[in-house]
Amino acid sequence: MATLYTHAESNIRKTWLLMTLFLVLIIFLGWFFSYLLEDQIYLIVAVLLAFFQSFFSYWFSDKIILLMTKAKPIEKNDNPELYRIVENLCIAAGLPMPKIYIIDEQQPNAFATGRDKNHAVIAVTRGLLEKLEKTELEGVISHELAHIGNKDMLLQTVVVILVGAIAIISDFFLRISFYSGRKNEKGSFGLIIFFLGVIAAILAPLVATLIHLAISRKREFLADATGALITRYPEGLARALEKIASDNNPMRVASNYNAHLFIANPFRGKKKFSWFTRLFMTHPPIEERIKALREMSV
Repeated sequence: MATLYTHAESNIRKTWLLMTLFLVLIIFLGWFFSYLLEDQIYLIVAVLLAFFQSFFSYWFSDKIILLMTKAKPIEKNDNPELYRIVENLCIAAGLPMPKIYIIDEQQPNAFATGRDKNHAVIAVTRGLLEKLEKTELEGVISHELAHIGNKDMLLQTVVVILVGAIAIISDFFLRISFYSGRKNEKGSFGLIIFFLGVIAAILAPLVATLIHLAISRKREFLADATGALITRYPEGLARALEKIASDNNPMRVASNYNAHLFIANPFRGKKKFSWFTRLFMTHPPIEERIKALREMSV
């Protein structure tokens, strides 16, 4: 039977599995294009990039995410009430105090990042602090602490860098194949190389989507349930999710590479959604999460 501990261990295994699969995929792409273009330099470049991005994603991906979202660190004197809330919930959850960052956005939202509980970060938007009551804010913070305790955040964080790495590699080979296709106009070789490059470019968003799907929707339900156990008040998080879902302010710093980190889909304030985006949403419907939380209160 699955428990919080087995979910945490599962996420660690998924992290290393994802990194290994990406290493294999990038090296294979390097070998394949080196074979087609008859130049081993592409394989060497792919191997170096694969090892570099894996090392970089493990040690520095949280810093990249904070830069992407323009999050700024705060000290206890900057917001004593927020610090007290986080400190009290950390004691209840048995976790060390994470660093706290503020995102200058009006949309209420939050995320946790960092490679482990000793290097954790919780980032909240100004909108979250301004629009939520204390019990609702406690519900959101407990949800993010649950991600830290369940070891979800490493898996979430690594995804951001890996998606970007695949996109860069695919674009790199597309440019190489286009250039080679223009140079090799004899027979059909140049045309074949060109179309292989196009296929590689098309695969980039598909691979990125598969990575997003690797982040199971169950982790959000699990974090909701764990957060509710920390506060002993599921209604607080349920009301917070209702307010977050009803807010239509756009999130300027959100992108397809970091959207899955937030407690709720940051794109909901935007008017346009492609059918592809709707089909592969990384967050469960908020209505289902609220229903599950309120069932815990019965």
